[in-house]
Amino acid sequence: MAHALRDKYAIVGTGKSQLGRVPGVSTLGLLEQAIAQALDEAGLKNSDVDGVICRGPDDMYCFHQHIARRLDINCGFSTSLDNGGASQILSISMACMAIEAGLATTVVCGYGRDSWSRTHATKEARTQTDLVPAAQRPREFGPEHGYFAAVAPHAFGARRHMHEFGTTREDFAEIACAFREHALRNPEAMMKEPLTRADYLAARYIVEPFGLFDCSILSDGAGAVVVTSAERARDLKSRPVTIKGFATFNNTKGWFEEDHMVSTAAQESGARAYKMAGVGPSDIDTGQIYDCFTYMVLTQLEDYGFARKGEGGEFVRSGALRLGGALPTNTSGGQLSEAHVEGMLQIVEGARQLQGRYDASRQVRDAEIALVSGHGGNTVCHSTLILGKA
Repeated sequence: MAHALRDKYAIVGTGKSQLGRVPGVSTLGLLEQAIAQALDEAGLKNSDVDGVICRGPDDMYCFHQHIARRLDINCGFSTSLDNGGASQILSISMACMAIEAGLATTVVCGYGRDSWSRTHATKEARTQTDLVPAAQRPREFGPEHGYFAAVAPHAFGARRHMHEFGTTREDFAEIACAFREHALRNPEAMMKEPLTRADYLAARYIVEPFGLFDCSILSDGAGAVVVTSAERARDLKSRPVTIKGFATFNNTKGWFEEDHMVSTAAQESGARAYKMAGVGPSDIDTGQIYDCFTYMVLTQLEDYGFARKGEGGEFVRSGALRLGGALPTNTSGGQLSEAHVEGMLQIVEGARQLQGRYDASRQVRDAEIALVSGHGGNTVCHSTLILGKA
């Protein structure tokens, strides 16, 4: 049973690369920076690592082999993942399972991509802002009708939620503004300017109902964590963070099937993770929610049980997401304001909050349990991670 793994494994090191506009540094170089920081934090060397699970650009074949070579290690277990933004939590789940199976003892999990540099390499790239390789993009009835990149399908979901439940752009504004406020407390965040509701509403539309500030930011960046057994973690340099629960679920019938646009795979993924961890929504002290778009935060908050379906707008308007609120969320600024590293930085942030790493201006008071989410693939994959204070 999955609960047999509860608290048996731990994150013992976290790392970030440079974030934002980092020209001249490759995806591999960014991830190498993040891994070096994570290993240093744990007090480990490259030679202590025998597992690598990671994700990079979709067009880089066997990405894990490239980064393992740069680490100068032979791996007992290594692989690259292909579940979009759900991959990063899945890498930690797989690390626990690999160690449990005796395939490795210490696993580096990470994600890196030079997204800003890629989308600014040429004039054509800037107009497309699409990170999916051209060979993988469906083109019939696509860009010419405004259906491009990830923004269009998520915009359909937002519009459906608005139709079903009366959700408004003002609800989305509260999410964007709360996360920007958090980013202003984070010296590593890309976005340095305050964001007001008026600023949000005045911004140009990207795909209605999404305006500029509903969309996560393009950035170069990488994040990494080191996973090992809780027993071994006690002898390492940094304060460990226990892995209490994890789960994944895929609504593989499709984004437009059934009610998948408004009730995401976070429902099933979250229920399974809660069961494994032995906790529920009321036990969560901080949420690090995958925020590719503002709407995805709102619907996941409902799917995870922090608000009833259709009442996410009321929940965010209460100030719940802000520091001091009922559920301080995306306390580093998230992908909307810190950097879009496909959810990897939210794992880092969740772990660091539980370690009590920050001063009072950024720290969630008395944080003991964090929930982190991942969303992606063809908008149907979802993963959930629940971390605990050791």
